Amino acid sequence: MHVTTPLAERMRPKNLEEFLGQQRILGETSMLRAAILNSNVPSMVFWGPPGCGKTSLANVIKNLGKKRFVAISAVTSGVKDVKTILDEAKNYKENNRETILFIDEIHRFNKAQQDSLLGAVENGIITLIGATTENPGFEVNSALLSRCQLILFGPLQEQDMQNLMESALHTHPRGLNRKDLSISPEAAQKLIGQADGDARFLLNQLEWIAATVQGEAEITLELMEEIQYKKPLRYDKHGEEHYNLISVLHKSVRGSDTQAAVYWLHRMLDGGEDPRYILRRLMRMAMEDIGLADPNALLLATAAREAFDFMGVPEGLIALDELTVYLSLAPKSNSLEVMGAKVNGCIRQTGTLPVPRAFRNPVTKVGKDLGYGKGYEYDHDVQGAYAGQEHLPEKLKGTKFYEPTVYGREKALGERMAELEKLSKKS
Repeated sequence: MHVTTPLAERMRPKNLEEFLGQQRILGETSMLRAAILNSNVPSMVFWGPPGCGKTSLANVIKNLGKKRFVAISAVTSGVKDVKTILDEAKNYKENNRETILFIDEIHRFNKAQQDSLLGAVENGIITLIGATTENPGFEVNSALLSRCQLILFGPLQEQDMQNLMESALHTHPRGLNRKDLSISPEAAQKLIGQADGDARFLLNQLEWIAATVQGEAEITLELMEEIQYKKPLRYDKHGEEHYNLISVLHKSVRGSDTQAAVYWLHRMLDGGEDPRYILRRLMRMAMEDIGLADPNALLLATAAREAFDFMGVPEGLIALDELTVYLSLAPKSNSLEVMGAKVNGCIRQTGTLPVPRAFRNPVTKVGKDLGYGKGYEYDHDVQGAYAGQEHLPEKLKGTKFYEPTVYGREKALGERMAELEKLSKKS
């Protein structure tokens, strides 16, 4: 049975002229381009989203270079495989032939596996090229990363994707060669938008559509709807994109940018994030960024959590929308967070200061003999239920930890504190 190589694999570039996009790193005057053409590439880590050309560029280096090239995947290879490759590379090195080792998805290697590469890279036994979709700062050992050049790939631009689509359909010698097949501008725009800069996804969809449509025809929106495909949004619940998205959601709420807040919220939800994780973070925002400027924020956050747990998906997700909009529009104050840091700092500096005797509980004879409770005024026995006593340790009297802002309901709390301070001075 004849098996056809997939379109995305057939169309991998064989040289730099065929390589699409990434002009920032591969422009005519770039150092990387010159290094590839001179067969003198350094150890590198390619970092970028799926389908942006990391593996394709490694293949170009293989085709144009004069060095021995070995490629493995971190998904299917282990320490034993790496050791075998390094031993072979050492033998080749002794015979004046250098080795390039390409490791796809290098972030899948654990620390021990990555450590096994250090000596070989350091001693020049191999030139390492690793490819990863994850942030190397998190996923690649710092010692290994410091021995490599970090090459940042971006998603392919819209025009690059348009050129790729036209080439794959009509002109590329290893493409579909379907001159009888056209694509409407609307369908092309949708397909490019769905691909989200991922060339592999675009080519896979084109191949699937072309195989479905026989004879002279046009790919339209209606035809694409019949095929019913959808590319998941680029999102890793445990990787850098997870932290980037929750960071921008938090900052959007803090910055009272409601439109951005709901956009990033739905980006996370559509990417498959656990709504309970988002609820926990929204609850944190209610305490950290709003606080007593609007105490209802925390009440609504806890209510939203209960509503979601009770309703589930999809109805319960409306609670996240409601909470996100409310928090983004609420008055902001971080006075409680500032206060907590100030109190903790004071305690670390002053240690365990004793409780003033007036406020100790005189439940034993020894305590009474030592004057526990002596001088304490019961506030409910005083006019206004406020005796004006200061309860801090003697060394800290007069210290102000909580300083309310003038935003939202916290303004009234500040006024109340000022009123109590005046009453205290009169007493």
